[in-house]
Amino acid sequence: MKSLPSITDKIIGREDLPGLIENIRNEKTIVFTNGCFDIIHPGHIHLLSNARKMGDVLIVGLNSDRSVRELKGQGRPVMKTSDRSLILASFSFVDFVVVFDEQTPLEIIKLTRPDVLVKGGDYKHNEIVGAGIVKKNGGKIATVPFLKGYSSSGYIDKI
Repeated sequence: MKSLPSITDKIIGREDLPGLIENIRNEKTIVFTNGCFDIIHPGHIHLLSNARKMGDVLIVGLNSDRSVRELKGQGRPVMKTSDRSLILASFSFVDFVVVFDEQTPLEIIKLTRPDVLVKGGDYKHNEIVGAGIVKKNGGKIATVPFLKGYSSSGYIDKI
């Protein structure tokens, strides 16, 4: 019986992406999504589990602490990068997690060249960072319907 990789083995560096992609590109459909994932909630699980159903390998791009602060403001993230990446990697439907420091995952998308780029249903296809690159490479863009009532900001505002 094939053993599962350890959770921490699923957290990879940007420098590991080209080799990983080269090893799986011809045999598997690569799905990519990204986000801050600050305070994991059912909406995140809904997005990630549905994204995984769109292919064979799900790679999740995770905004670094600095990136989240730039996007969301002081006091964010609530959870540090190492905690958020460990939680994401613990999900069976997440194959790899890669942290990026920029405000957008554009450079990670260029390295990954996913077959499917997935975002939540609150995004329009023309608003999804990297959509043009993915389409140019023959990939597709997909959205997962937004699970209403769930957001990290909503939870934080309640505290």
